[in-house]
Amino acid sequence: MIRAAAAMASAILLLVPLLAAPSAQAAPHASFSQIEGDMMCVVCHEPLVEANSPEAVDERNYIRALIAKGEDKRQIESAMVAAYGPAVLALPPAHGFNLLVYVVPPLLVVVGITVVLVTLPRWRGRRRAAAAQPIAAGAALDPADARRLDEDLSRFA
Repeated sequence: MIRAAAAMASAILLLVPLLAAPSAQAAPHASFSQIEGDMMCVVCHEPLVEANSPEAVDERNYIRALIAKGEDKRQIESAMVAAYGPAVLALPPAHGFNLLVYVVPPLLVVVGITVVLVTLPRWRGRRRAAAAQPIAAGAALDPADARRLDEDLSRFA
């Protein structure tokens, strides 16, 4: 019984990669609008969607030719980088120095939230401590001031 279950489990484990392999190899077709949105015009430094320079027209025609060949998005992006350089990508690749573009902003948000969460209770604690302390008794009033205060208070009582 245990051997049969183990044999069945190992057969399933062997079949899973075979069943998953065809779907992993079948890359979705690239759409022009999707690719165009991820590219920049290398001459006018605008998104390719908005650019109107002759170079932008050449880039669009090159993308259309690559799509007609049946290449997927990654292949088209790498062909565009090979033809026009890394400046053609709207977003820098996430490796090397460019990785900082993806890591630093979320890191700064986390640090900022941490600073606020740590300092806010301290500020509130100081305010509460200051409010809880009684006002220190100052020097005794001058006898003339004390008399005037008593007269003023007697008018309201």
